[in-house]
Order: sequence, then structure tokens, then C-alpha cells
Amino acid sequence: MTQRIVIVGAGTGGSVLANRLADRLAPEIDAGDVEVTLVTESEMHVYKPIWLYVAFGQRDPEDGVRPVADLVDRRVSLRFSRVEAIDVAEKRLSLNGGDTLGYDYLVVATGARIVPDEVPGLAETGHDFYSEEGALALRDALADFTGGHLVLSVVGTPHMCPAAPLEFVFMADDWFRERGLRDGIDITYTYPIQRVHGKPTIAEWAAPRMEERDIGIETFFNVESVDPESKVLKSMEGEELAYDLLVTIPPHDGVPMIREAGLGDDGWVEVDKTTLDATHAPDVFALGDAAAVPAPKAGSAAHYQASVVADRLTSLVRGRTPTATYDGKVVCFLEAGMDEATFVSFDYANEPRLRPESRPVHWAKLAYNESYWLTARGLLKGVRRHE
Repeated sequence: MTQRIVIVGAGTGGSVLANRLADRLAPEIDAGDVEVTLVTESEMHVYKPIWLYVAFGQRDPEDGVRPVADLVDRRVSLRFSRVEAIDVAEKRLSLNGGDTLGYDYLVVATGARIVPDEVPGLAETGHDFYSEEGALALRDALADFTGGHLVLSVVGTPHMCPAAPLEFVFMADDWFRERGLRDGIDITYTYPIQRVHGKPTIAEWAAPRMEERDIGIETFFNVESVDPESKVLKSMEGEELAYDLLVTIPPHDGVPMIREAGLGDDGWVEVDKTTLDATHAPDVFALGDAAAVPAPKAGSAAHYQASVVADRLTSLVRGRTPTATYDGKVVCFLEAGMDEATFVSFDYANEPRLRPESRPVHWAKLAYNESYWLTARGLLKGVRRHE
């Protein structure tokens, strides 16, 4: 009987996993013993880190988009459909239009979504850089902003790319200085806990650099509401902060069907942090932003997790005991301005180590942005769907 592996979501984690499985299970797939199906609502794959650069006019939206079919190995079956529900008891997915899809092994890679409506007033006034629409609107707002108070407020955690809020204020500082506008612009950064980042070592690196650049810091500032008319942020701690231009990291959530399927009450799939097996259902895995693990919602985490899940699924379909584990490894670049960056790496056992910021590291990040599409393909040598 054919063993059916279904992956829901074609972001970084889902795409890398599909390609890794196609490579490792090629004999079984070619023999008809295994089917790998990737289900995704959109036919386009989006590289979300590009949106930050779009906001500053450094990249165009099309630089961050490719057809999913161009990225995924031809051995993988593609289904462009929205998954409406997961029945973990029957091992079946309900798709829009009334179709169903059964599975023997399921991988949830549905990512994260922003939910600004959870904070009163936020959707009406706050800019963000988590979508093409948001990045373009922010680009226009920044281009028109010549003086006043710019506030970057981290409203929700956890969120995609934990370094992004710091990157934004460092880049904005440089960007306005290059235009001779910085003296007339105040920049303030708010964060919900009593330091500027969740990771202490990153906070210790960032805080003095923010002070040197005259970037105001408001920590332990949990946004409760926004008044669009008076342009004031109100915090749960009873503080108020006026702004002229507001950029936010909005609250994030998983997809509703995760809760409805009983896979996680907080919107993220509850998993074993090392095996990535779902806690509340057999033969279900989760990775990337959808997984509730003590690792950042970052593309590199999804990439490493995809390799682990690929190894574990390969063992399972071959009747072996899985041994591959995820150690929490994350590596990422962090822009320290418009032309310098640092590099961070850590895992479950080791705190982040930051390299000195430099132009070569910034160039390395730009080079990675260009080569990302090889990452999404899983760096496979096999024939692609359209080759």
C-alpha cells in the first residue's frame, strides 16, 4: 500500500521539506510506494524578508516572489487549495470546494499570520512590513516623512524574524541621516519586556548602539490600544506615547484550524521540541513558524527543522526507528544600518553569539537574499518541474 505524506504550506519549511523528501525517497516515489503531496493555497512562494528592503526602496516586490511550481521537485504532487480542516482521528484533510485528502503522515507548515485587529485602533493607523501591501504603504509613508516622531512598536510576540524590529530602527536611522533629515526626526523603539530583545545577549549588543544613535527606548511597554485620531499609543502599564508615524510588529497567530483540530490552544502546533512530533496527534509533525518550539520564528529555523523532519519521515516509511533531532539551531543576519550587519547563531543549549558588524557581513546578507531560491529548492541536484 502506498504511504502518503502530506505537507500543508509551501513556505520555506514546506518547500525545503518537500524537496528533501523527493530526493531521499526517490526510489520509493518512483516505484509508487510513497506519495509526497504539497498543499498550498497560493501558487506563489514569497520570501518575506524582502519586504523590509522594499519599505526602504531598496528592492522591488517581484524580487521576493517565485512560482511554487518552479521551486518544487517534479516528484512532489502539488495541490493548490485551501485546507479548511484537519481530522487527526480519520487522518484526513478537508479542502475548499468539498474535496478531501487522506494522509498517513502529515506535516503542518502553515506559518504565521498577522492579526492587527486584536489591538483596538492598530489596523487603522499602524504600518508594518509583513506583506507586499504593507511594505509598499510603508515605503510611501517613509518617503513623505520629513520630520516628527517615528515610533517602532513591538506589539506582539512571538513574531516572524525576531531581529526585524531592531533592523528597522537601525536602517531608518541611517536612511534619514543619508537624506539630511535625522535632526528633525525622533525615533523611539518599544518592546514588551524590560530589555530591547528577548535574547539577553542580543539586547546587550543592541541597547548601547541605539543610545549612541539617539534612538529612544521604551521597554516593558505593552500596547493595549491605539488612538488613530490623537496619534497616541496606550499601554497596559498606563503609559501613553504620541507618534507622527507608527510602524508596528503586529500580533501574530497561527491558522484557526490548528486550534479546531486540537493541535494547539495558542494557535501553534504543540510539538516535542527535538523531534517535532505533534503532542496531541499521532503521525503529525509541525515545523517553521507553525510549530510551538522555544526557537525563533525564522527562516533558518524552518530550514533546519525541515531537514530533521525529512530524516524522521524517511526512517518511518522505511520501517526504521527515527533518530534525527532538532537542537534549536538558528543562524541569521541582523542589519546594523544601511551598509553594515552582524551575524548571529545559537541553539537550545547556547546563547546567541554576535560577530562584529561590518560591511562584508552586510554584503553576505544581500548575497544570501539573492541565493535564497536555492535554499527553498533544498539545494537539490535533481531535475526540477520545469526543467
